[in-house]
Amino acid sequence: MISQIINLLFPSDCPVCGLATDTFTTAPFCTACWRGIEQYTGPACKICATPFSSEYAEICSDCLKRPPLFSRAVSFGIYKDTLSEAINLFKFHGIKRLHKPLGNLLLDFDMCGIEAVVPVPLSIRGLRSRGFNQSLLLAKTISDKKNIPLVMDGLFKKVDTLPQIGLSAKERTKNLRGAFVATRQFRGKRVMLVDDVMTTGATANECSKQLIKAGASEVIVLTLARAAVL
Repeated sequence: MISQIINLLFPSDCPVCGLATDTFTTAPFCTACWRGIEQYTGPACKICATPFSSEYAEICSDCLKRPPLFSRAVSFGIYKDTLSEAINLFKFHGIKRLHKPLGNLLLDFDMCGIEAVVPVPLSIRGLRSRGFNQSLLLAKTISDKKNIPLVMDGLFKKVDTLPQIGLSAKERTKNLRGAFVATRQFRGKRVMLVDDVMTTGATANECSKQLIKAGASEVIVLTLARAAVL
């Protein structure tokens, strides 16, 4: 009833189907479109989660040539359709309430043995510009629901790098080199690194490097979406 009253006072249209929003929980998305967000269950690289077209492949060529520093990456879905729309509205349009329903999408993944949840940080300038860190809000949802310690200041982004959008895989890696530093010790801990989207894995790899330097025994990356590799 409260949700219905809020929708009457602040009506909105679903950005996917155009119909009136019927719940505040996932607004502006309607219930039907939100339920249409699909989890990717197809074949993917066992290390970086790159989607495969063949179910017989196990590890992608990039991971074979240059194994990442994280042990594996897991993503809920593919960065497209309703999921990408929701992430963009949450991340770039300040609809922070979406962090709970988006974060809930990540709760079914195996987190046994994880001892710390660490969000990918924004630079000071990036945080001031956006007003919040979307990865931190997702990580907090996981921490609260799974009762795993949240280390919100475990990593610091000391360099205000160029936007990653439009850069090639090599350019992304170069752009982020030396951008992060661990500000806590993680001696012997299994750490879950949380971000919204993973594209080439450059950010995850650079953050993992610093976490391992700080003593982490293993880093597992968890993201909402896996974008198409450049």
